[in-house]
Amino acid sequence: MDAGNSNQAGWLRIVYVVFAFCSALFLGALKGLLVGPIAALILIIGNLGVILGLLPAHISWTIYTVVKTNRFDAPLKVALLIALPALFGIWLGLSIAGTVIVSVCYGFFTPWVSSFEAFRLDDESDRFFHCVVDGTWDTIKGSCTVVRDFSDLCFHSYPLYLKELRESPVSNEVRTLRLIHVPGLIVVGLLGLIVHIPIYTIIAIVKSPYMLFRGWFRLTHDLISREGPFLETACIPVAGLTILLWPIVVIGSIIMAIFSSIFIGLYGSVIVYQERSFKRGVAYVIAMIAEFDEYTNDWLYLREGTIFPKPSYRKKNGSEIEYSVGGLGGRFSSTTGEPPAMLMPTLARSVSVREAIKEVKMVQ
Repeated sequence: MDAGNSNQAGWLRIVYVVFAFCSALFLGALKGLLVGPIAALILIIGNLGVILGLLPAHISWTIYTVVKTNRFDAPLKVALLIALPALFGIWLGLSIAGTVIVSVCYGFFTPWVSSFEAFRLDDESDRFFHCVVDGTWDTIKGSCTVVRDFSDLCFHSYPLYLKELRESPVSNEVRTLRLIHVPGLIVVGLLGLIVHIPIYTIIAIVKSPYMLFRGWFRLTHDLISREGPFLETACIPVAGLTILLWPIVVIGSIIMAIFSSIFIGLYGSVIVYQERSFKRGVAYVIAMIAEFDEYTNDWLYLREGTIFPKPSYRKKNGSEIEYSVGGLGGRFSSTTGEPPAMLMPTLARSVSVREAIKEVKMVQ
């Protein structure tokens, strides 16, 4: 009799979990269709209004700061002024695309996730109420908060940074640029974009099936063994949504890899400026391919290392330095630019423990 009751209770729990998942899935999708467009429009209109409305002011503030600051010498100022149209064009394109993608995802998926999170509550009536209500008005208020924070960043934080750059004292280090390095900066920056964007995209697409099936395998394993997000019954609907939306997470990781490749490629120009070497800028472009491949291998638990070459793009400053320690004749050598450990030579005569105790007693 007890076995039959426990079996019946187990089946009732399974039916409850399936019903909870289906109801949360339906209510979340319905709320996403009703609330999502409103929240997405608030984000898109608000952020695009800030971006486009403040663009003339940002351009004028930036040009004025570059001309007035004492931190840059004349060649570097000329190079920055020449590069500003391209930089603002990249900012405009990425910010508009990012705003649209983030707004749509936020407006549709936030109400959906809120419906599943309601099942973590203990009271049954509270679960149903919050499953219906959560993610509606909160999503709209959240979109308004995002627009407000973004406007504060663009209208207050960025001008404040430019003001600090203009008013920095002359005693600070002046950043210089030789005109001979300007072609190298441009070439390496373009080379980074041309090389990194397609290769990062290919690597992300090729490894996306591993991420998809490994994620599904891990989540299914946790579901069967009741581990991880499936440890408690109330968390099963949320974890089920994770399994359902995992392909979207994989697609999002591919998009993030493409976006990150743009900034990583452009950073090659910074390497040329810092190292004063065109060859090291090219080495950076090559090494970052290996770094990205190695990072994705580690993240997906694939084989260690990478098949791509990984040249060094940083100079190793410093020379062979030797330090004599005490009277032991020991030596410490360093070939890097990092400061050695603090090695203090013995300046006073050595004192035995017994003599030290006698001196302490005399003082007492």
